[in-house]
Amino acid sequence: MSVRVRFAPSPTGPLHMGGVRTALYNYLFARKHGGEFLLRIEDTDQTRYVPGAEDYIREALNWCGLVPDASPWNPGPDGPYRQSERKPMYKQYAEQLIAADKAYYAFDTPEELEAMRERLKAAGVAAPAYNAVTREHMRNSLTLSADDVKARLEAGEPYVVRLRVPRHHEVRFEDIIRGWVVVHSSNIDDKVLFKSDGMPTYHLANIVDDHLMRITHVIRGEEWLPSAPLHVLIYEAFGWERPAFAHLPLILKPDGNGKLSKRDGDRLGFPVFPLDWLDPTSGEKSSGYRERGYYPEAFTNMLALLGWNPGGDIELMSMADMVKYFDLARVHKGGAKFDPDKTKWFNQQYLRMRPDAELGAQLQAKLKGQGIETSVERATAAALLLKERATFVDDMLEGTYLFTSGSPLENNADAEAELRKRWKPEAGPVLEAYLIKLQALSAFTAPELERVFNEVLTASGMKVGQLMPLYRLYVAGRMQGPGMFDVSVLLGKDEVVARLKAGLQHCRSWA
Repeated sequence: MSVRVRFAPSPTGPLHMGGVRTALYNYLFARKHGGEFLLRIEDTDQTRYVPGAEDYIREALNWCGLVPDASPWNPGPDGPYRQSERKPMYKQYAEQLIAADKAYYAFDTPEELEAMRERLKAAGVAAPAYNAVTREHMRNSLTLSADDVKARLEAGEPYVVRLRVPRHHEVRFEDIIRGWVVVHSSNIDDKVLFKSDGMPTYHLANIVDDHLMRITHVIRGEEWLPSAPLHVLIYEAFGWERPAFAHLPLILKPDGNGKLSKRDGDRLGFPVFPLDWLDPTSGEKSSGYRERGYYPEAFTNMLALLGWNPGGDIELMSMADMVKYFDLARVHKGGAKFDPDKTKWFNQQYLRMRPDAELGAQLQAKLKGQGIETSVERATAAALLLKERATFVDDMLEGTYLFTSGSPLENNADAEAELRKRWKPEAGPVLEAYLIKLQALSAFTAPELERVFNEVLTASGMKVGQLMPLYRLYVAGRMQGPGMFDVSVLLGKDEVVARLKAGLQHCRSWA
């Protein structure tokens, strides 16, 4: 059977980056083996349904490049497979288990269930459960007569359907990542499979859907590992072949102490969601990686390495590279610490790899948003200079001095403070000499500017550290940035001359 995997989120809020990583690993595994990657919306718990969450999930996957395959269960633009739309089908499978004596009707009221728990607590039972022992003392189709059960069903009495967990049974399965898992059935309670509201529980719907969709591998977070033995029992109850399981490690807080949460992101100043999210109930807004300026390729590359190692020192990988290298056998068992600084590093690398014309167009659009009009050619030339110090396109906006005219010292308190620290009267004549030579240049190029600068520097006996900061402040208005000779060429001779003259006049006015 060809590989078929699914990503099955619940529409209860925004998609956490841990969920995106689960989707990514499913996607990579499917593509690696020439299989299918499907999306399933698990919305059986309608009380937790959040409007807009499904659309958010689909948009986030699309932004990350994790587009589900079209299939009978995933029709494409009209939306994915939704469990809520298949409600009548699940009851049929619950009844199939009852007929096979693998499940049973339970008519217990909430009050009776609470009384059972209190009775067991009083008897010293640490974790009271509805199981192979306690079910014998409750109101269900195992303790009631067939006629009584029939009468209750015909009268419309509320009921749930519970799995009949075998009393003496060892559940064994091999997890691709964690090896053999063995759990005794005495540690598994008779879970509800079908609720009194007519909806299946997650456990029944999950297994039925995976079977009908012919899922070959269930790749999901380790928080589902405790449920896996129960799921194995349900497969056995139906007599179905179960898929292979792979339970992924947690993404941990930066200090490694516990699972990464939205609260950690809020506290430490980084997003945990792929896109911005506006809670429809509280109105609270949470930021996303897309809106923070991250490239989707950088985001998915970073996520892929949180729990998986392709081998060697490989870090930067395209989606095609990740597909090529991906192997579940190289997924770690232990949790992976999230490093927000490393995430920025990934984005910086992807920004630098962008074509110059693309960066220029992005910078041009950002400048326009600030009311600065420029050509895409000039923006591209500036981006070429600015990208080495940038992590995000927004960072290149520190180079607005490249697109304006006039002295950058005006209304610039930081530059003023730096100038007062660094200005020495003896620097004036040297900068004047540089200015004269600069004006006489016929070829206004970076090598020529550097040659002239070094000439006047040598003749004066001054050091680069005494003169270059002044040159930078006069022309750029800041202490850091691209090389000043390249900056000067982009600004043009007339603008550089005007800024140098204005800077010299400004400093001499202090005398």
